[in-house]
Amino acid sequence: MLILVPTPIGNLEDITYRAIRLLNEVDGILAEDTRQTAKLLKHYEISKPVAAFHQHNEHKALARVIERLKNGETLAMVSDAGTPGISDPGFLLVRECLLNDIKVETLPGATAFVPALVNSGLPCDRFVFEGFLPHKKGRQTKFKILAQEERTIILYESPHRLVKTLGQLIEFFEEDREVCVSRELTKIYEENRRGKCSEVLKHYEEHPPKGEIVLIVAGRS
Repeated sequence: MLILVPTPIGNLEDITYRAIRLLNEVDGILAEDTRQTAKLLKHYEISKPVAAFHQHNEHKALARVIERLKNGETLAMVSDAGTPGISDPGFLLVRECLLNDIKVETLPGATAFVPALVNSGLPCDRFVFEGFLPHKKGRQTKFKILAQEERTIILYESPHRLVKTLGQLIEFFEEDREVCVSRELTKIYEENRRGKCSEVLKHYEEHPPKGEIVLIVAGRS
């Protein structure tokens, strides 16, 4: 069996008792970054063999992992932070497991966009999750499509591209479109900055951001 285990997005306390128990019980752990996972395992005194499984090696490692699962091993998969498969490795392995009649179990747990959405103050009864936008090819087309979206929009963004993205939101949407930038969620320097896109852009032009970012954008009214 394959078990997808969400891990903390910052604060190490944000993990379930069940996740800790299962990480102690599995035969091995597949990790996006073995060094990052080692810190979590050390914190909870978990000693299990860890193998790398990430976007750069997942196609090559896939057959080997499926063979282990067919031979009766139970493996856990974790990403650096949050739920595997959400803008992280996981989908390819889950699909292959299902094609091979291997049981897949996914635990509930930490993911960055849910607290960011609820905390934004923007409507969260209907929303669309876009993850990371294309860097180049198809980026403008994506903005044009999202400009017509009436549901609240959720984006993941890196700190060095946030200002560019906010500027393009003004270009393709409107400068008074409401947004919320959630930065470093669950960590010491957590920040949630809400307001019109032009106001939030001005702030981050003057105060370059750091850390992981979730950008929530109001839908078209």
